[in-house]
Amino acid sequence: MRIFLAPMEGVVDHHMRHTLHAVKGKAHKSGIDLCVTEFVRVTEHTLPRKVFLRACPELSETGTYPVRVQLLGSNPETLASNAFKAAQLGAPAIDLNFGCPAKTVNKSRGGACLLDETGLLGEIVSAVREAVPAEIPVTAKIRLGYENREPYMKNALAIAAAGADELVVHARSKVDGYKPPAYWEYIADIRQALSIPVVANGEIWTLDDFIRCREVTGCEDFMLGRGLLAQPDLALQIKAYTAGETYLPLTWVDIAPLVHAFFLQTCDAYPRKYMGNRLKQWLHYLQRTYTEAQALFADIKQLRDRDPIDARLRRELHAP
Repeated sequence: MRIFLAPMEGVVDHHMRHTLHAVKGKAHKSGIDLCVTEFVRVTEHTLPRKVFLRACPELSETGTYPVRVQLLGSNPETLASNAFKAAQLGAPAIDLNFGCPAKTVNKSRGGACLLDETGLLGEIVSAVREAVPAEIPVTAKIRLGYENREPYMKNALAIAAAGADELVVHARSKVDGYKPPAYWEYIADIRQALSIPVVANGEIWTLDDFIRCREVTGCEDFMLGRGLLAQPDLALQIKAYTAGETYLPLTWVDIAPLVHAFFLQTCDAYPRKYMGNRLKQWLHYLQRTYTEAQALFADIKQLRDRDPIDARLRRELHAP
């Protein structure tokens, strides 16, 4: 079983990937097996090296966790040339985004809107597969559809037939957004119809959610997004459960140093006027699991300067 960290645009950047991958369990192993970048938007040109390194600094680092480079666009030729460029830079795999529901993305003919163009999905996957060396996997992430869930199977079949090595399925349509439930039974249908690996994604917040998702979908691999942000050791909980091992979930005492380190990492990465915004964003998710995160968020939500935020975090580290 593999657990993927989802490519959440504007949320899971390299700082968050590093932070969550640093959560270690037995034998100092992370529960996350691989990550996927936020999408790299492709239009009509082959992008320069700096764009790929900005999205995936891990490409220039040694000994890091594996990170697939995700591309978003609708032009098969330029997606192919950019996939080749990313592979040259060391990307261990190329992922194609056919699932982003953002209005600005869809208006630019990217992401989930392409689920209404099954033929184009196949053309994109085929072009990228042909451009990328055979040893580099080409994968895709889809939703069940755009306006509705009707095209889920024909899209999945087209993507597999075009040469994709793996398919991640977010079990909602674009219109469904992120509202519960996730329609895991559709993933089960896709998994049974395809010969390539199918990765289940959507509404896995807890260990119990994972257990139900696995029962419904029959999948062996899973992608976690918001659930990992809310419980940074959720992947470890899942790995321990499937191995038949006892595991005690992390407490706030364990999480607080990660929160402080994440703040320090992100301080210089964004303009001063946005100081602490990424931390506050993460606390929004953490407060689902930890009441202490709710109190911390309330204390810093109006703060805009580094020193008072840092001071409040340091008090949290020494709280009884």
